[in-house]
Amino acid sequence: MPAIGRREFMVTLGGAAASPLVAHAQGRKLYHLGILTVGPERNWDGFFQALREHGYVEGKNLVTERRYSEGHAERWSDLAKELVEREVDVIVVTTTPAALAAKKATSTIPIVMPAAFDPVGAGLADSLARPGETLRD
Repeated sequence: MPAIGRREFMVTLGGAAASPLVAHAQGRKLYHLGILTVGPERNWDGFFQALREHGYVEGKNLVTERRYSEGHAERWSDLAKELVEREVDVIVVTTTPAALAAKKATSTIPIVMPAAFDPVGAGLADSLARPGETLRD
């Protein structure tokens, strides 16, 4: 089966967060997923189930780096920097402050925002049609 790149991994992440998505089978690459959130919420089961359905399995070909602010907004910046230093392939955020910290910490690692907040209004994206434009600034 052909290996897939980071773009396809991100598409699958987006699909796992938003809706079912047909993904390509992946090779033996080990993917590193960064999660930047307030705390260890219980609602990640569906997200990881969707990843498994697309061939991304924790402990097999997926390593997840979780960072929690634990309600301390001043920690977002340091936590985002930690994920960048760990060289994750993508960062998943659940709050606007986490997204802003991730954006400040990297211009090369894609940031996925599955939560329903306003990325255009927050200055995280120029538009919903072309969200990656601002994130690369």
